Amino acid sequence: MGRILQFSDVHFGREHKHACAAALEYAHANLPDLVLITGDITQQGLPDEFEAAGRWINQMPAPRFVIVGNHDVPYWSLFARLFAPWKAFERATGHPAHDHQFLSPTVMVRGVVTARGWQARANWSKGVIDLMQTRKAAEALRQAPVGALRILACHHPLVEMIGTPMTGDVKRGDAAALIFAEAGVDIIATGHVHVPFALPISLGDHCSYAVGCGTLSHRERGAPPSFNQIEWDALHITVTAIAWDGERFGPSQTWKLPRRQDTRKTATAPDPNVAGEKEKAAV
Repeated sequence: MGRILQFSDVHFGREHKHACAAALEYAHANLPDLVLITGDITQQGLPDEFEAAGRWINQMPAPRFVIVGNHDVPYWSLFARLFAPWKAFERATGHPAHDHQFLSPTVMVRGVVTARGWQARANWSKGVIDLMQTRKAAEALRQAPVGALRILACHHPLVEMIGTPMTGDVKRGDAAALIFAEAGVDIIATGHVHVPFALPISLGDHCSYAVGCGTLSHRERGAPPSFNQIEWDALHITVTAIAWDGERFGPSQTWKLPRRQDTRKTATAPDPNVAGEKEKAAV
């Protein structure tokens, strides 16, 4: 019924050049319904890193959906961090940082920013999620077409995954994950920890899944460079980590997840186009 290729944490400036080139080849050989990139496209937010990242992203098959990560803040510019943290990202990718949305008859993706230009704790790489933005995104996803896969995309895992090599430590992450689960979101797609995973979120009806993506950089944390292939039909979501063996990409781990059944009816489901017009009018 559908296929998404999810990439994350490419970290241009520290990118794995051979893996990045091979990922492009794989994407064009296995055309997806959407290319989803979940943040950290640069290492230090430098102009040449954004330029390289933008070229790579634009070579991916369309349509594409890109969200920001904590490394996409201009690291060396305090002014930009404080007053325009996402300007360089938006210019390089052509994608807005906030209220970003993709909608087709078979899949809906909504992005929420969990990175910050600065925050009131020592480690700015950790995540923060705003519950007002969460509710806005959840309501939009609730109104997706009947039968469409509903995905919330953000950079940091909202719920901590046991066994990952680092933590997202997202402020209000559990509360946000519950809101998304209650809205019927199928997948919360993230990056940040540089290893793949696909696990049920133990909130709501346990049919929302945390799907984490590996890295295409040299910043490996015990796992080879990889990306995710997400496929679905009416009954299941299958997540396959496509890993680099030193020469090419191939399937590594696979998770087959039972899909929540959409009990809404086409005739009575909210119209996502009407919801979109209301959102535009509110801006």
